[in-house]
Amino acid sequence: MPRPVISHPRRTSIEIHDHLRWLILDGVLPPGTELKQAELARAFDVSRTPLREAFRMLQEEGLITADINHRGRVTGLDVADLDCLYAARISLEAMGVRVTAGHLTRQEVQEASAHLHDMDRAEAGADVAAWHEAHRAFHRVLVSRCTPTVLRTITSYSERSERYLRALQDRHPGVFPQRRQEHYDLFAAVMAGVPERAAGLIAGHLARTARRVIGDLAPGREAPAVGQATVMVCGEDLGMTPVENWTLAIKGVHT
Repeated sequence: MPRPVISHPRRTSIEIHDHLRWLILDGVLPPGTELKQAELARAFDVSRTPLREAFRMLQEEGLITADINHRGRVTGLDVADLDCLYAARISLEAMGVRVTAGHLTRQEVQEASAHLHDMDRAEAGADVAAWHEAHRAFHRVLVSRCTPTVLRTITSYSERSERYLRALQDRHPGVFPQRRQEHYDLFAAVMAGVPERAAGLIAGHLARTARRVIGDLAPGREAPAVGQATVMVCGEDLGMTPVENWTLAIKGVHT
C-alpha cells in the first residue's frame, strides 16, 4: 500500500485520513477491504493514535465502518447514498453554473479548455487516473463563482461520487465518449452566459450518470431524489422524459 507523506507531526491524523480517503475514492481500496489499525500503523510508521482519529473521520464520511477492535472495512456502493449524493450535486452545481455563466475570465476559459483537451488525451490513452483528475478540475472551473464554503461542499460531494463514476466507467467504457460532447456543450453554455441552459445541461449530465449506475447496482430501482432535484432545476423529472426530447426542448428555448 502506498505510504502517506506526513508534512508535520501535528498533521499526521489529517494527512493519514486524506491518504486513506483517496485510496478508497480511487478504488485502490475497493469496497469490503478490511483495514486494521495495527497493520496500518506499522505500514505507515506511525502510532495508532492518529489512525484512530483518521478512522473516526472516515466513518463520519460513510467511507468505512469501524468497530471497537480497531478494525475498519471499506463500505460498499449504496444506492440510496448515490441517489441523495447526486441529487445534492445537481442542486448545488446547477446553482454554481448559473452564477458562473458569463463570468469566466480569459484565464479560466483557457484553463477549462485545457482540462477538456487533457480529458480527451487521457481517454485516448486509456489513462483513467489522468481523466478523473482533468474531469475534477474542469467541473471546478464551471462553478468557480461560488463562495469558498460552497465550493468546498461541491468538491466534497464530487469526490465522494467518484467511486460510483469509476464503477460506471469499468462497466460501460463506451459511455465516456458519449459524455464528451456533454462536457463541450456545458462549457459552451457557461462561456456564452446562458445560465438556464447551463443549469439544465449539468442537471441532465449528472442525472444520467446517477441513473446508469443505479441501474447497474440495483436493476429496476428508482432514483427519487435525483428526480426531485431535476424537477427543481428544470421543472421536470428528466427520467420521465426521453433525453433526446428534453435536449431538443432546452435547445429550442435558447436558439
